[in-house]
Order: sequence, then C-alpha cells, then structure tokens
Amino acid sequence: MNVFLIALLIYLIVFITIGILDLKKIKSFTDYSVAGKNQSLFAVVMTLLATVVGASTTIGITDTVYSIGFPGIWWLAFGAIGLILQSFLLSERVRQINADTLPDLAGKTVGTAAEKLIAAIIVISWVGVIAGQLVAMNSLITFALGRSDKVIFMIVSIIVILYTTIGGQMSVVKTDKIQLVLILFGVVACMIYLYATKGADTQSVTKNIELLNENYGVSNLFTQLFVIGGVYFLGPDIMSRNFISKDGKTAKKSALSAGVILLVFSVVITLIGMWIRYNVTPQELGESGALMYAVGLLPKGLAVLLIFGLLSAIVSSTDTCIINASSIFVKDILKKESVVAVRITVIVIGGIALLLASLGRSDIMSLLTGAYSIYTPGVIFPLAVAIYAYHKGGVKKGLWLSGVVVGGLFGIIGSYGEGFLESLQLPAAIYQYWTLIGMGLSLVLSLASINKKEIQTEK
Repeated sequence: MNVFLIALLIYLIVFITIGILDLKKIKSFTDYSVAGKNQSLFAVVMTLLATVVGASTTIGITDTVYSIGFPGIWWLAFGAIGLILQSFLLSERVRQINADTLPDLAGKTVGTAAEKLIAAIIVISWVGVIAGQLVAMNSLITFALGRSDKVIFMIVSIIVILYTTIGGQMSVVKTDKIQLVLILFGVVACMIYLYATKGADTQSVTKNIELLNENYGVSNLFTQLFVIGGVYFLGPDIMSRNFISKDGKTAKKSALSAGVILLVFSVVITLIGMWIRYNVTPQELGESGALMYAVGLLPKGLAVLLIFGLLSAIVSSTDTCIINASSIFVKDILKKESVVAVRITVIVIGGIALLLASLGRSDIMSLLTGAYSIYTPGVIFPLAVAIYAYHKGGVKKGLWLSGVVVGGLFGIIGSYGEGFLESLQLPAAIYQYWTLIGMGLSLVLSLASINKKEIQTEK
C-alpha cells in the first residue's frame, strides 16, 4: 500500500515537472498543440504506441479474451493492420497537406463546413473516450489500494489534466516515452511469469488458439475490421502523431514501425488473457478484471511494475485525447490559434470527462466501441477520399458532406438505437452489418462527390 502511494507520488511529480520545464519552450499554438511539428522517428514511434496502448488495449483486451477466447486479439490486430495500411496509403499524403488537426485536414481538402462538422463529431465522441479512460483509471486505483478512494482518483485525474494544460503536446510526447517503457516492461514481464513460472494449464491455451469461434463470428470480424481498423487508419489521435512528425517520411516510417510492434504486443496481451481464461474459474475471478487478477498472482515487485504500466497506458491515452480534442475545439470550431484558449478547453473537457467518470462505473470497451461506431462510419471513408482527391479537382462539398452525415447517423442508430431497429422488423443480417452498411453508403457518396471532370481536364 505505502509502496504504491510513494511510487504514485514520484510518478506524478515527474510528470508535473516535465510540464513546468516545457512551459518556457512553448512560444506558439504550433508548439503547444503539435509539438513544433519537428519530432524525430524515435519520438513519434514511442508516442504513437503510448497513445494506442490504453485501457482498451490492456485491461479491455484481456477481459474480452477471457470472455470470448483467442479471437479477442482482433481488436489490436486490426489496429496494427490499420497503422500499417496508413503507412503505405496515407501517411506521406497527409503530412504534405501540413494540417494541425484532423478537422483542419478536412478543412484544407474540402472546406470550412467539413472542418466544423468533423470537429463536432470528434469533440463530442471523444469526451466519452476520455471518460472511459478515467473509469479504467479509477478501477485500477481501487484495485491497487484494495478499496475505492475517490479522493486519490480525483487527485491523479486532476494532475493528469494539469500537466497536459501546462505543457501541452510537448509534455505529452515526453511523458509518453516514460509511460511506454513501463507499459511494455510490465506486460511482457507478466506474460513471461505466468507461462514460465506459474505454468499451470498451458496446453489448453495452445489447443484453443483460433481466429473465429462460437463467440466471435464473421459479422464481428468484418465489423471490427472497419470500425476499429478504421480508427487506427485515420483517427484523430493516431493522425495527431503524423502532424507532429518532422516530415512525411518520418510519419510513414513511424506508422509502419508502430504497426509491427503493436501486432507483437497484441499476441502478448492476448496470451495473458488466455492464461487467465484456462486457469481461473469465473468464481475465482469474481468481479476482478482478468488483468487485475494476473497482478495479484505476481511477486510484489512485478505487480507494482505492471500496475504502473497499466496506469501509464491509461494516462498516455487520456492526455493525448484531451489535448487533441481541445486543440480541435479551439482551432476548428472557434477558429482560433490561441494557447490560452486551448489550455482553458483542456480544463473544461477534462473536467466534463472526469465528472462523467465519477458518476458511475462503465465498461471501457463499450464506451470506446460506441464512440468509434459513430466516428468511423461518418468520417473514415469520406476523409480518405478527400485526401486522395486533393490537388486533383477536389470534391463536391454538398455530396461529400451528405456522406459524412449518413454514415454518422447509421453509426448513432447502430450504437444507441437498438429499440428503433427492432421496431423496423428488418432481416437479422441487416442488424449485424448495420454499421458496415453506413460505412458503405458514406463511401459511395464520397466517391460520387469527386470532381471527375476537373480531374480529366487536369490530365
């Protein structure tokens, strides 16, 4: 107990210190929101991995694997595939447009209306994402202390918001390096200990390595491929790492490197979940999450390391989400480039998310899937089309915007309108692929919006 609190205090002091030291280096909106746009390959890979490895990809994945088996790997595997595809298809193109945020990218390729629409979708959806990360943080602190302690949870959350407010993206990039090291060491050490030292029933693990089963079918596979893979391919937090890179080649190499490492990480975290699945009964697990149960099996030193690895995973995703959503609100909705305004927005958005998280416990995977199900159908395909059409005639704004709206509406109804869908008495297959249908319609509309005549004239 005392060890955890002392380590937690040191951990938070280090991050606040980094924020204070970076305060003097921030001279402009570019410094604060996109870390000066001069980050090296190593820095971008580290911060990109720290951003994507959060509560969903650690605590959430192991719980999913415990519930449905090895197919739980697909969430992260599709994320890795999305990053690799981004590297080959988008990274250099996006960096050449020289945007500061994803809606800014939409503004440069389509227009102001597109910028504000996508900004609104991201800001609203990402409040839920941030709240989900804070919910996971609260659960982790409760586990580490052996009791619920709202005061410590509030203090940790406020400090995360505070150092993000002070140092902006510059501090986030630096703290991400520390956090990623803790994440990787903690998770890898846990897997090695379970299989090499604890042993137990590992044969059941190897016998049940399957990509599909009765708990995870083809409809789940295709839905996650586009919904989850799409966020990693062209999501606001992922692309924010493109914007901070020093050039297009750095952005491309970073996405490729991070994708390959993430694929390896997906195997490691899935194997932890599989060990728990075949060695721990539901009665033994109780209300503990699978990864939290694994912590209890480790020697004290390894347990503390993994706890701080998980805390780092949550914090590194939370601070990135907060700074990106705040920068988007100020630059793309308020149309300002004010560091003061972004700092105020960081406090407001962080405060709203903290309030939502403190109201009750929620399922992190449900929160994130709900947010992604709205964002992905409405934004991914239209924005990808706009990027490719840029410099080649562009798109017809009205038709392009209709693609975003239609896709987004399908996502909202699919996530929150189950009763409405049931009242329509549609075939079961339509329910299963509702989000994908929305994505398909948004793709068709955005492709139809391309100014083909102008492209032919240019040729």
